[in-house]
Amino acid sequence: MNLPHVPRLYAAGYLLAALALVATLKLHLLPALLAGLLVYTLVNTLAPPLQRHMGGTRAHGLIVILLSAVVIGLLTLLIVAAVEFLRNELGDPRFLSDSITPVIERARAQLPQIVVDHLPDSIDEIRAAAAEWLRLHTGELQIAGKAAVRTFVHLLIGMVLGAMVALAGARPVARGKPLVEVLIGRCRHLVAAFHDIVFAQVKISAINTAFTALFLLLVLPLFGTTLPFTKTLIAATFVTGLLPVVGNLISNTLIFVIGLSISLPIGIAALVFLVVIHKLEYFLNARIVGTQIRARAWELLIAMLAMEAAFGAPGLIAAPIYYAYLKRELVEAELI
Repeated sequence: MNLPHVPRLYAAGYLLAALALVATLKLHLLPALLAGLLVYTLVNTLAPPLQRHMGGTRAHGLIVILLSAVVIGLLTLLIVAAVEFLRNELGDPRFLSDSITPVIERARAQLPQIVVDHLPDSIDEIRAAAAEWLRLHTGELQIAGKAAVRTFVHLLIGMVLGAMVALAGARPVARGKPLVEVLIGRCRHLVAAFHDIVFAQVKISAINTAFTALFLLLVLPLFGTTLPFTKTLIAATFVTGLLPVVGNLISNTLIFVIGLSISLPIGIAALVFLVVIHKLEYFLNARIVGTQIRARAWELLIAMLAMEAAFGAPGLIAAPIYYAYLKRELVEAELI
């Protein structure tokens, strides 16, 4: 952009961008933002290779429309397939306790007595406690169900908006007013930050998931051991691995707890696996994410802690993207 460097103009652009990002978290619109950014990024990434074989603005617009429909359809099917996978893996929720109870009983034999004293003594007590918890939290569960439906609707709306913005960007438009151009620049930086963080973290999560699958499906069976809920653990490793640093810790803690329910040696092996993969996570963050946004793992961790304290779980998810965007703006302004 060849814009005059008017301090008030750029200050207004930065202020509006900051307000929009904070409002996204406050109004619980983060799923819509992330879905829109994902569709927009995928379409703009896939469109140029196809455009080389087709010329003209109309052809480019047609490519964007077709890609948008395909991407939205695939993402929607992916969400539905993930829900169906969890249902098949965990079974009917009414009988879920029958699957989890043996795990808890085996864990009781491995855990220290001070921990066992606070655990239920029998299956009937576990079921009674679960029934009482459900009775006390019926209203909260209903609210959670409504929130899940609302989140799904926000995802769909965000994907459609991302496709619409991608289509609008495929058409030549007249130059806007200075403030509009400044805001477009902020949006481009946000898209670039999203691209850098998400695609880099997907690579890291895929590598960690491959190591986890190797450990659960190959190494443990070689020693005659198979953990329950193996498929769910592998899926959880990939999903939680999309969160830098802490995601890997969450998934491997689950592996450690379930491994401990089998035997103490398996629990220790899972703990060693946790330490090794956690160190690998730091190395990958330094090489992949750090290269993309020139940020160290501890920087991202501090940003995630601060955002989680301020906005809860949505802040934790948004922190890497927001931090990458902030660094882009600071570098552009030659402040760092």
